[in-house]
Amino acid sequence: MAHEGLPVRIATSVLGVTESGYFTWRSRPPSARSVRHSWLTEVISAIHAASHGTYGYRRIHDELTSRHGIVVSHGTVQLLMRRAGLQGLSAGERRRTRPTPKGFPA
Repeated sequence: MAHEGLPVRIATSVLGVTESGYFTWRSRPPSARSVRHSWLTEVISAIHAASHGTYGYRRIHDELTSRHGIVVSHGTVQLLMRRAGLQGLSAGERRRTRPTPKGFPA
């Protein structure tokens, strides 16, 4: 709210926090988790782009753990992909690859 041009005093009173608490929160360094998630999102985006947008979270997780040696859960990969707007392609409908035998309608 304060970054949208609303005065800090009004924004903090609406949110029910103190001004000093707001400024303390704003000056706090990013947490280790948010730094790791930012880094992982970059790696996941690179893998997704290298697969031409076909890999979903399961295949990206396999790539991260087996090829890159990164320890991460499926859930974290799924969460970060969702936040980044990345989605794998689902398999299309399977088609019959041999001709239909005589006597059967096509």
